[in-house]
Amino acid sequence: MNFIVYDLEATCWEGRPPNKVQEIIEIGAVKLNPYGEVEGHFKSFVRPVLSPNLSLFCRQLTHIDQVDINRADTFPAVIDDFQDWIGFYDDEDYLLCSWGRFDQKMLIQDAKLHDLESDWTEPHINLKKQYHEIRRLHRTRGLKYAVTAEGFEFGGEHHRAYDDALNLAQLFVKFLDEWRF
Repeated sequence: MNFIVYDLEATCWEGRPPNKVQEIIEIGAVKLNPYGEVEGHFKSFVRPVLSPNLSLFCRQLTHIDQVDINRADTFPAVIDDFQDWIGFYDDEDYLLCSWGRFDQKMLIQDAKLHDLESDWTEPHINLKKQYHEIRRLHRTRGLKYAVTAEGFEFGGEHHRAYDDALNLAQLFVKFLDEWRF
């Protein structure tokens, strides 16, 4: 089985306007084998269709340029590439692993938006929830906190999908024998 440690970035606005729907704008992932060894990397921008122009807040938070989004493919093309990369079309066993439930919810929501199937997102675990259980933390902590608390240096830019996935992969490997699948 391959473990797909991934992270997403999505359109965002300051204050969460009620008439705005978030869409994925970046996917970053690391493929790990059962021994925690890196088998591959995936990173791609995604062009949103409902709100194609990123808000200033979103650009500042993610450090993603509008030009990169404008040049990107839309969700159907990117998710097809992602599914191919994880081995979905080859019937390879995989488990999607994210920090929290947001990422899986966004995959499902964007699949519905584009009239695509979303059942491929089902083999999924919430590493954030399990990490808090393993460490017996009473307060919810973010990824950056967990990475540094475990003695790793947080690499890259926080709120960039690929960098967050790389950092999460370090945590995943450290607790490889403790995750419940």
